[in-house]
Amino acid sequence: MSETKKPVIGIIGGSGFYNIDGLTNTQWAKVETPWGAPSDEFLLGDYEGLRVVFLPRHGRGHKNSPASLNYRANIDGMKRLGVTDIISLSAVGSLKEELAPGHFVIVDQFIDQTYAREKSFFGPGCVAHVSMAHPVCGRLGDALEESLKALSLPYTRGGTYLVMEGPQFSTLAESNLYRSWGCSVIGMTNMPEAKLAREAEIDYATVAMVTDYDCWHEDHDAVSVDQVVKVLASNAENARSLVKNLLPRIAAPRSACPYGCNTALTNTMITSKEALVPEMLHKLGAVAGRILKA
Repeated sequence: MSETKKPVIGIIGGSGFYNIDGLTNTQWAKVETPWGAPSDEFLLGDYEGLRVVFLPRHGRGHKNSPASLNYRANIDGMKRLGVTDIISLSAVGSLKEELAPGHFVIVDQFIDQTYAREKSFFGPGCVAHVSMAHPVCGRLGDALEESLKALSLPYTRGGTYLVMEGPQFSTLAESNLYRSWGCSVIGMTNMPEAKLAREAEIDYATVAMVTDYDCWHEDHDAVSVDQVVKVLASNAENARSLVKNLLPRIAAPRSACPYGCNTALTNTMITSKEALVPEMLHKLGAVAGRILKA
């Protein structure tokens, strides 16, 4: 029978979301990882008895661009701090008319168009292939939907997030191509974040917060930077309310994720035991310890 554990909730804040309020017993903690330095220190605190770990994805002051983020260090750091669930908050552009600025999307799929990022903890010396067919946790998605309903915030359950490399925005041709693929929103940060969370066996969900329409929209050029910043600030405030409403909903101790997120590495290791490289095993100690010790 699986051991029942109290969850530790990780929150990754995107553009405009650089702090989290309502926490008690807070402290900023530096975490060293074998993959290098995370985006920033982690804010540790408690919310009504629930342990919470917050990381500003771009660092305080937004000093890191999407392409320069050390995604592996961010997720490894979360794992070392005992995080069991990650709620990822991301500012995005809309690829659909009905997803207007201020709208929230509970993403259920991704298309990864990034090309210059380290996308896996595994590699030469320890190879594993992890399924990404269903890249987010349905249990967390249910809780997010309940909270968005309770707060009467405009939202859509389900949608595909096109992740581009950046830091430049897409061309008009690219924007129209992604629309033809049926994508809902476009952003720069949730890949390889979602892939690495799956490899680390952490339940993961994304809330995409629309700031503006991408360049496909006929009114795109009429939108000023001031308008986008205003929506960004409003989204961040709504996101803080969402997090406060969500945390009690996912605070109950549990034994396992019904969607198998916390056992995602089972039967994924390809490298034979005699061929495993000690250096890789050391680096994988936090994210893949459950499998490597079996």
